[in-house]
Amino acid sequence: MNSTREVETVVIGAGQAGLAGAYHLRRSGFEPDRDFVVLDHSPGPGGAWQFRWPSLTYGRVHGMHALPGMELTDADPARSSAEVISDYFDRYERDFDLRVRRPVDVRAVREGLGGRLLVETSQGVWSTRTLINATGTWDRPFWPRYPGQETFLGRQVHTARYPGPEWFAGLRVVVVGGGASGTQHLLEIAPYAAATTWVTRRPPVFREGPFDESAGRAAVALVEERVRQGLPPRSVVSVTGLPLDDAIRQGLEDGVLDRQPMFDRITPTGVDWADNRHVDADVILWATGFRPAVDHLTPLRLREPGGGIRMEGTQVAGDPRIHLVGYGPSASTIGANRAGRTAVRDIRRLLARQPIAA
Repeated sequence: MNSTREVETVVIGAGQAGLAGAYHLRRSGFEPDRDFVVLDHSPGPGGAWQFRWPSLTYGRVHGMHALPGMELTDADPARSSAEVISDYFDRYERDFDLRVRRPVDVRAVREGLGGRLLVETSQGVWSTRTLINATGTWDRPFWPRYPGQETFLGRQVHTARYPGPEWFAGLRVVVVGGGASGTQHLLEIAPYAAATTWVTRRPPVFREGPFDESAGRAAVALVEERVRQGLPPRSVVSVTGLPLDDAIRQGLEDGVLDRQPMFDRITPTGVDWADNRHVDADVILWATGFRPAVDHLTPLRLREPGGGIRMEGTQVAGDPRIHLVGYGPSASTIGANRAGRTAVRDIRRLLARQPIAA
């Protein structure tokens, strides 16, 4: 348990990005446990999907892309997405013999000797020449701070712990956030709640028509430019707008999606605006997104003055040993697959050039 084990690559995280990286390592001739190891802190397969709210059925999932080498077929659209995708990931790990180790908490990644990295975990230390970090964002829900927040007498809930629409029955709910989760939660909650209020920092942008490959590339390019400059990444969804589907149209027509500007203060009984408007609330639901879960990389001092990690593709610009997969422009299911392949290609090139330190 206390001895340091040596591998060529450590993969941190076994969601879509981590499994894609592990798959391409396996295809490249790397052997699990001998050449690479996959560490995952979750209790079981499924990545962040296993924690999704029960009302998110598989048929309502937008843009779930299959893992490389195995299609997801014949899934029941009425079944919970958490169950469908967890089962799929479990089958994938077993069929490709990826030998994911869990639950393993990665506490820190530090410089080791001879140009190696030390990955300190709840199950001991791994010494590695390269690292694929695929920790996503689910473990870092973003809670904005507003004056008076600590005085609120009701409940405050984040999307990460969304309990399902029935929980809000008979309650007055303020939903904060203009992304996909915020609108979906609001539309689900409205039939149960006594009242709903929707607030966002910026007016929501609704996208009509098909979202084709060209539009997708343009959106990814905007996110990619930020991480190339060392700025904190925005999600791909944040630059694509919300698809104007039938549910959104109905919500707009019914007045459920009646967006209000962001309030200025939280009071014990609700929220206030500077123009003296007040809304009573029993619950504030923060659908305010997530931040990259990269605190374990802090000892490596990768952050730029702008607050982000400067990237070149999947590679940290200042350290070619480290790849962030599922970060910034690759933070989507299809992006994670491509990033996993790119990271492994670059890792193989680096290891071929780099002599093994004594």
